[in-house]
Amino acid sequence: MTTPLYPLPVPHRAKEHSESIFSHVIPDESELTAGVRIMPGRTYGFFTDTSLCIGCKACEVACKEWNALPADDIRLTGTSYDHTRHLSSTTWRHVAFIEKIGSREQRALSMKPFQSHWLMMSDVCKHCKRAGCLESCPTGAIFRTEFGTVVVQQDICNGCAYCVPSCPFGVVEINMKNGKAHKCTLCYDRMKGGLEPACAKSCPTNSIQFGEVDALVDRAQKRLEKLRKMGRTTAYLYGAPCTPGATGGIEQLYCFFLLLDRPEVYNLPAAPKLSSKRIGKSLNTGLIAAAGLGMAAALIMAVQRPE
Repeated sequence: MTTPLYPLPVPHRAKEHSESIFSHVIPDESELTAGVRIMPGRTYGFFTDTSLCIGCKACEVACKEWNALPADDIRLTGTSYDHTRHLSSTTWRHVAFIEKIGSREQRALSMKPFQSHWLMMSDVCKHCKRAGCLESCPTGAIFRTEFGTVVVQQDICNGCAYCVPSCPFGVVEINMKNGKAHKCTLCYDRMKGGLEPACAKSCPTNSIQFGEVDALVDRAQKRLEKLRKMGRTTAYLYGAPCTPGATGGIEQLYCFFLLLDRPEVYNLPAAPKLSSKRIGKSLNTGLIAAAGLGMAAALIMAVQRPE
């Protein structure tokens, strides 16, 4: 008998802790909640399966509570039921609500499977294998942790904002109240204590799955095959190796997704590219322009030179 993909099997260590109230910290608690032990030197991330997301925003709330992030300007946007709208310096997890009414501007007359007329996705920093924000940081405030994640050190960040345009996903933002760059840390402090990141731990449908990246990619491939056998032929992975999202020198997203529509529908770039990949073309253009101006100046001086 094969192990079912969903729900994930209960870790064997869970039987050791059956009480409801604990008087002590459980060592390596992530083994109980995510089935993985967090160890330095290994690479961890998220696999977000959008076909399981119900838009409950438990991940958003858990992220804000654990990281003590303030509430955003809560108001009706007029464009969506989602009031946070996008990732920001104070919203490190964002659940997008995307309503799909009909097709080709025709009225919807029947309900489709897989979330009917709704697409939902919990967006987050991608913790890229080659991170544009990290490459552009002049102070070393942004660094790669022992878990493969990308974190901004607030005491070193000088607020230069070079990281903001360097991120092809628009994740990093400067907080105008303290002048520092902020983004998801993949709960670096929790991971150092052997705890699963707050957003993944709070997800009731297991749409957000935490673990070692290689194991998550294998799990995602199996999930993708299962969905396609069920008839969801448009499903695909975004950010896994050799898939959309892992382009332009980025190589791989350690926080990757299973999507059911085009990337642009989820406010993701179809072909993200590192800003450093554009330096060569810009430099060549500048050199050609400078050479052209020099030749023009020399020609003008030659014409105006008295005989």
